[in-house]
Amino acid sequence: MANATAQSPTFFSLIATMNDLLTEGPEPDSKVVGRASGLFGSSSLQEVELHMTFNIVFTEGKYNGSMLTVSGYNLFNNRYRELPIVGGCGVFRLAHGVATLENVWYNNTSDDAVVEYHVMVLHY
Repeated sequence: MANATAQSPTFFSLIATMNDLLTEGPEPDSKVVGRASGLFGSSSLQEVELHMTFNIVFTEGKYNGSMLTVSGYNLFNNRYRELPIVGGCGVFRLAHGVATLENVWYNNTSDDAVVEYHVMVLHY
């Protein structure tokens, strides 16, 4: 991490990758149904604001092998956020819609979080 990024209260200019579990619920023993994989970067000097581009890849159940693509602005410290669904494949071919996000749990020390997504999708 660059010195300027480490000293910034918003982690400005941080670029990171993600490959997080996608589960049915927020509980640690909840069934894994896929992964959220992609990139995010901190893009604000004033607040913790992430630009995120990632895929929700389903590996279980009726959506196994299908994917949704999410890209947008995430004001992480806000309780409620929305990110646009900008595409998809498999069952979700030509998808568009919105994902609403809400933090269920966040650890300031480790920066670990559990975020609940509600996804509304129109697709072909």
